[in-house]
Amino acid sequence: MELWIPDQSGRESLGPLPEAVRLRLFPREGPPPRDIVGVEFLVPSHATKGLRALLAEMRRLRVVQTLSAGVDWLLPSLPAGVTVCDARGARDAAVAEWVLATILAMTKHLPELRDRQREHRWQTMEPGDLSGRRVLILGYGSIGKAVESRLEPFGVEVVRVARRRRPGVHAVEALPGLLAEAEVVIVLLPFTAETEGLVSAELLSLLPARALVVNASRGPIVDQDALLELVRAGRLRAALDVTDPEPLPAEHGLWDAAGVLITPHLAGDSPAAGRAAFALVGEQVRRYVRGEPLANVLDEGY
Repeated sequence: MELWIPDQSGRESLGPLPEAVRLRLFPREGPPPRDIVGVEFLVPSHATKGLRALLAEMRRLRVVQTLSAGVDWLLPSLPAGVTVCDARGARDAAVAEWVLATILAMTKHLPELRDRQREHRWQTMEPGDLSGRRVLILGYGSIGKAVESRLEPFGVEVVRVARRRRPGVHAVEALPGLLAEAEVVIVLLPFTAETEGLVSAELLSLLPARALVVNASRGPIVDQDALLELVRAGRLRAALDVTDPEPLPAEHGLWDAAGVLITPHLAGDSPAAGRAAFALVGEQVRRYVRGEPLANVLDEGY
């Protein structure tokens, strides 16, 4: 069987592959070689130009294993009957560390202080406290749990919200009653038809003054125009690893808005995360060859 993976760092963590597997590499940023259409087990890279256009021609394709937790960028292009597995768990620590770092940076006013440093301006401002804050995690899956474990030592109160209610976790329908006291909102939901625009202008307006919106999921989940308006009014602050569109146009108002920290969709990227993602690929391939059930298979309603 042919296994195609992107030629990028971390692939050394695949581990030993069965003899029946022929490993092939394609450039991370494409275009891929034409003979990739013979693939049976594909590990795609969203950066590979032209890869998605070839998916319909991959007649032997049986399994797609992503290196990312999100698969929304891939699903519309996949032919029917292909098993799709995400990399849930592999990038939890990296994303959780980014979330914690940005919350602390915004709480302690580090972006503003960095600006003053560049101006050689010695002007103090009182840092805020993370301790005692109410933090709402919107999308309480494996990444949400990793975020919570890192927030616990800071003495915050965590409110858990997911698409479906379960013990200790509110459903998204409860958001209107929860946001008024949420001083930090962390968006970690997968991007689907039901989550697109979920964090609407109406919901954002319910947040208390100077609340912090942290988005490490997908830009279209949050009403970006409404967020920008509330930020410009001094009502909210934001730390964004994702925007709509991406890359964010150079002329967009978010770039220069006071109280906004932007990073270029890198929260889940780190050497350890890359190794963990490829280690998962290796284990999935070995399971597939042995005829065993695969992990992280996307079920209906992703």
